[in-house]
Amino acid sequence: MPRRIALVLHPGFQLLDTAGPTAAFEIAERFRPGSYALAVMAPGITRATARVASSAGPSLAAEPLREGPFDTVVVSGGEIVRSLSAAGRIVAWLKSVRARRIASVCSGAFLLAAAGLLDGRRATTHWDSAERLARDYPNVKVDADRIFIRDGNVWTSAGISAGIDLALALIEDDLGPDLGRRVAQQLVVHQRRPGGQSQFSALVELGGRTGRFAALIEWMRANLAEPLTVERLAERAAMSPRNFARAFTAETGTTPAKAVERLRLETARIAVEAGRDPFERIAESAGFGDPGRMRRAFLRGLGQPPQALRRTRA
Repeated sequence: MPRRIALVLHPGFQLLDTAGPTAAFEIAERFRPGSYALAVMAPGITRATARVASSAGPSLAAEPLREGPFDTVVVSGGEIVRSLSAAGRIVAWLKSVRARRIASVCSGAFLLAAAGLLDGRRATTHWDSAERLARDYPNVKVDADRIFIRDGNVWTSAGISAGIDLALALIEDDLGPDLGRRVAQQLVVHQRRPGGQSQFSALVELGGRTGRFAALIEWMRANLAEPLTVERLAERAAMSPRNFARAFTAETGTTPAKAVERLRLETARIAVEAGRDPFERIAESAGFGDPGRMRRAFLRGLGQPPQALRRTRA
């Protein structure tokens, strides 16, 4: 019997939040017929089907919210404030719907939180909304530095494209890693990124909210093999170490030390996946010093050792 998947959206939903997981489940069903039955649903639908406008303008056909039971409910994010009444109806529905597991993409986590489904749980959302989620729902253990998080039967994911990672993880959980890998290949995306992989702070990549540290970030990236202490970075930024550490953290959302490790980790990950250089050389050029330190950083940041990444890319 196919697993019933309810993809829930609202006026102003982010198109890729729904389209990405839909494509993943559709391809999985194509590879293994009878696995999934998809339904796109939305509140306030009075006919059998109607169209709901996305934040970008194009709309999707949807049917009314149903009681279930469902195997999986996936709630899309987007411009929730465009229709607070629709958001309220989704929250009320989430409180009573029968489902084996419930998931959200991007700001859809706010609807799960409002329904009390994230109380006491670890959860993530788009990095730009994480602080607000933590502030509005203090009972939620917000971790802004993850692609997706599974806590029991509740799954949450980061922004937009991370919905594809979430769907691939759900498919792998249902049908195994080989099928998940085939779906990823068909989607022409990186084989499912581990949930523990960092969102790699887009703020760090951009040099901060205002770009204040953009030049410093580029210099850091070009000098990863050298010691990059707070004192040296502060000197480069023409600031005292204490003021620099405070300003950098406020601007990027992460400490200088964590930013350095992320830059090193991303550089090393790309080199590992390329599959050409030995780990010793990669560790040295990325600034880890030795393969042991690099391995520990991979486990912390990516949830798997370098050897596993190289095998999956072989």
